[in-house]
Amino acid sequence: MQLKIGVRRLNDGIIVVDCAGRLIFGDETAALRDQVRALIQDGSQIVLNLADVTYIDSGGLGTLVALYTTARNAGGAIKLARLTQRVGDLLQVTKLLTVFEVYNSEEEAVQSYRKGAAA
Repeated sequence: MQLKIGVRRLNDGIIVVDCAGRLIFGDETAALRDQVRALIQDGSQIVLNLADVTYIDSGGLGTLVALYTTARNAGGAIKLARLTQRVGDLLQVTKLLTVFEVYNSEEEAVQSYRKGAAA
């Protein structure tokens, strides 16, 4: 299944990017990279909702890391939400769980930004 990407902007400027399908090297990773890079600005707060991602290959992992780095360099952040068991296991094996902030629900990820802004 080709990767489907949906973007939602919440009232307080937090951006949720919904991903569904396979995050694999090629058109899928290029589409996600282009979409998210267009959203990254100074202080961008982005949540990648990966609930419907069925498979990630090394190209997909590389894209996630590149987007994380791009956001950080722009003064923003990317957090991951709703990982499937398979994706969560992959991030654990590759030790990327120590890099990304991962949340069980989209709401928890969004709230983590709001708490940070209130502090």
